[in-house]
Amino acid sequence: MNRNLSLLISSQVFGFTAANVTVFLSGIIGSQLSTIKSLATFPPSIYVVGIAISTIFAAKVMSIIGRRLGFVLASIGSSSACLLAAYSIFINSFIIFSFSCFLLGTGMAFIHQYRFAAAETVEKDKAPKAVSMLLLAGIVSAFIGITLANKTKDLISDHVYVGSYIALACLTIMPAIFLSFYKNSKITNKNNSTYSNVRTYKEFVSDPKFLQAMVAATFGYVVMAFLMTATPISMHYVHKLSVDKVGLVIQFHVLGMFLPSLFTGNLIKRFGFSNIMYTGVFFYSLTISLSLFEPTFINYFASLIFLGIGWNFLYISGTSLLVTTYNEQEKFKAQGFNDLIIFSATAIGSLSAGILISLLSWKIVNFMCIPFLIIILFVIFRADIKKAPAN
Repeated sequence: MNRNLSLLISSQVFGFTAANVTVFLSGIIGSQLSTIKSLATFPPSIYVVGIAISTIFAAKVMSIIGRRLGFVLASIGSSSACLLAAYSIFINSFIIFSFSCFLLGTGMAFIHQYRFAAAETVEKDKAPKAVSMLLLAGIVSAFIGITLANKTKDLISDHVYVGSYIALACLTIMPAIFLSFYKNSKITNKNNSTYSNVRTYKEFVSDPKFLQAMVAATFGYVVMAFLMTATPISMHYVHKLSVDKVGLVIQFHVLGMFLPSLFTGNLIKRFGFSNIMYTGVFFYSLTISLSLFEPTFINYFASLIFLGIGWNFLYISGTSLLVTTYNEQEKFKAQGFNDLIIFSATAIGSLSAGILISLLSWKIVNFMCIPFLIIILFVIFRADIKKAPAN
């Protein structure tokens, strides 16, 4: 533990509440503001689009002005987007609410860079633990964000959920305070003679280990976001379960996403990246298998926990493996490219979730994830066979 890592963890607690509340509320609010029910998941989906579009931008900005100022400005922007969301709900504007979700996604593109910043604060062999510690803060974030959103939803009478986003604005401004004390590492000079050694995107993808890291994190995120986005709609509107039960399922799903971080870093060190990725795919298989049974609250509860655990293993192992596959001069390019692929694919999955869950059953939606698991298994196996050395 060092000062920078401590500041990043503290910022993760408050900054990541935007993601939790967006997943929890934006689909429900979208269904209230739009007369077209198939557009209910457009706000959470456009949020993911905001992340995808802004990943290269976030990496580029921080390569120029440094992580500290980039993170601080992103925090201020996220807080402002929350206030815009509160205003949009107050005036019943679906378009403005969707735009505010897009802006929150832009801010989240910077927050997702926390994990790379955390990995950079320690030696590379300790990166899995640093990333795990950072993501562990997501547990606190989930319970703070969702609980506060529930408690403040009626703060403004006759305008439910306006208070939730006002409260979220207060939470998302906190990283700006913490990270004003963050110390930048040295920014790579583009005139450095070694800068010519930076690989092209095609060369990155040609590295089996880089491809393994990116594919595991990408499709791990796609499956998680696809099913998590569909869950509130399927639970609340299709199977008529209460919003409180939806909130509980999402909270424990996020718990499943982040609680394993207590030991994921140690497991990676002991068993290796590939074995932890295989385990992540196994937990996803459990989630899909549960869809064969009656879609009760308990079924959703268990399947979303397994979904969270699978994501944790795939995302942490993918991120930790990625940082071993590039050199210092390549880091912003590699990180930005990796996140662009992850969140572009996730945006497509999230955008399609609302439409598909309104047309198909919960079971069919789950079974549509199987091809992604097969791709992950193939790429891991291929990389292990090739045994290409990391850069």
